[in-house]
Amino acid sequence: MELSKIRERLDKLDSEIVKLYVERMKLSEEVAKSKKESGSNVYDRSREDLKIKAVAGQIDEKEYRQGAVELFGQLMSSSRKLQYKRLSETLTGSLPFEPVKGLNKKARVVYQGAEGSYSEAAARAFFNESTELFHLDTFRNAMLALDEGSAEYAVLPIENSTAGIVSEIYDLLSEFEHYIVGEQMVKIEHCLLGITGTTEASIKRIYSHAQSLMQSEHYLREHPEWELIPIKNNAFAARKVAEDMDISEAAIAGAHAAEVYGLNILKRGINQSDTNTTRFIVVSNRKIFTENADKVSLCFELPDEQGSLYGILSNFIHNGLNMKKIESRPIEGRNWEYRFFVDFEGNLADPAVKNALCGIREEARNLRILGNYLGDK
Repeated sequence: MELSKIRERLDKLDSEIVKLYVERMKLSEEVAKSKKESGSNVYDRSREDLKIKAVAGQIDEKEYRQGAVELFGQLMSSSRKLQYKRLSETLTGSLPFEPVKGLNKKARVVYQGAEGSYSEAAARAFFNESTELFHLDTFRNAMLALDEGSAEYAVLPIENSTAGIVSEIYDLLSEFEHYIVGEQMVKIEHCLLGITGTTEASIKRIYSHAQSLMQSEHYLREHPEWELIPIKNNAFAARKVAEDMDISEAAIAGAHAAEVYGLNILKRGINQSDTNTTRFIVVSNRKIFTENADKVSLCFELPDEQGSLYGILSNFIHNGLNMKKIESRPIEGRNWEYRFFVDFEGNLADPAVKNALCGIREEARNLRILGNYLGDK
């Protein structure tokens, strides 16, 4: 058969398929009405599995079978998305989060670390001079401060552009009933700090956070004689050097730490990336979001089934939502099972966001909205 003739027949078949697709979706509208009246769930996994098996059983050509399974999987997915949309349009309940005009910039705010840390710099950049800041030694203690009400907000680092995520923060977000209400980007410029009289030649030991040591690896390779000692916070490292008053010690920290602890900056910008940035989140124990919020964070778990993650992510595609990030963390006590964390653009008041969340809630396990906030561009 000539190619032109083949294409004519394909075009005719495609037209018929389009008409059948529209007819099928109209029937899906009727299904949505029926399920709304009966209170049935949209997602019926067992029925879909039976349908897929039946489709596969009707095809004799083995090489066509998987493609047909994928096609009908997509058809049923499209049907579900339409049903979610119709059901979400009829929801009249209030939003699970309270919209607010803005955040209290005069609040009492906690951060992890010490004065002079990048966390303090992030808190000062996000809030204002009248904000009361205090610090605690661990991320967990900062979250506990929100629990007990001694702080209204906590400022915590969640990822670095070169070192990746701060996994402990993701785990704490899934453990505590706290919510992200803002974010702040801080450009990272590591400096070599020492007391008066310290030179590169006098240094024997370097103190800094493990990630900062890694980010400054190219510079530190020039001095293999230095002992590198990890410490849990750069500001702690700067404070130790200031307290020890020893010219054989130096710290890697930010310029703000040098100012706070009276240290000299021996060398600036020793981290190899001049675009190194840390993203900090602002966390509250209140279920609120600002009216101009444009970024949603959530977490969920998935059944160990073929295509389950693809099915969840299709909710973003179907609703025209731009997914910004996805991470996974192992679930404690459940080997080889994972919790997924997703950031995407949107506002909880948007119909498209409501529709996507409706679909994800039906198909995922333990969905939690972690926050809706204004992203720091």
